[in-house]
Amino acid sequence: MQVTTPLYNPSSFFSFSQHKQKVTKMAHFVLRLLLISIAIFGFSTMVESRSRARMYLELQCRSALYPDLCVETLLPYVRKIGLPSPQLLTQVSLASCLSKARFTKTYLNMVAKKLNETTNNENNQAVQECLHQINDGVNQITQSFKELQQIGKDGDENFMWHVSNVQTWVSAALTDATTCIDGMLGGGMGRREQAMIKARFLNVKQLASNSLAMFSRFTTRYRASRGIKNPRSVVM
Repeated sequence: MQVTTPLYNPSSFFSFSQHKQKVTKMAHFVLRLLLISIAIFGFSTMVESRSRARMYLELQCRSALYPDLCVETLLPYVRKIGLPSPQLLTQVSLASCLSKARFTKTYLNMVAKKLNETTNNENNQAVQECLHQINDGVNQITQSFKELQQIGKDGDENFMWHVSNVQTWVSAALTDATTCIDGMLGGGMGRREQAMIKARFLNVKQLASNSLAMFSRFTTRYRASRGIKNPRSVVM
């Protein structure tokens, strides 16, 4: 009697199924390993990029009077836009200073409004004088920012004119902030309000000082690249 081999072999199917499961598990393992590798590489690249941004700013800010503040102020912008030119970095520095000055002006207006409701004329006068200083400061920093944007657009013959204007206006804003800190916060004003006003003006003063340092660094490199002589070094 002839024996016929069955078409369906359960043991062969089971063996094939096991092999397929192993292949699937191996594929999943490789995929997970690949995803982990990509994540590690991406994280390493991000850390390297952030470290490079910080190192770049530490180099640019080393001449600033407040280098740590300089780095921390500019770092968020550099991480977003990459490593900017010295001119763009100076614009960002001035923009940060302007933002703080406007914030200080808003806060001081609120304090002045509150003091108007009291009878303490001495405190109100001190705040009004500081408010006058910060109004001037906002205008001066705004003018400086606009002037900085013109450098290189209307010829090198106007370079020193723009430089003089920016230096004059930012220095004036710095002086205004210093004046309020040193001479306008006496009297019987509450300690908390005095401390808040002083802290805000001090921040504006420090940012203005750093902006001047960044601007000086930029103009030095710009003169060197364009062969522009510094008038102060020219012998008449």
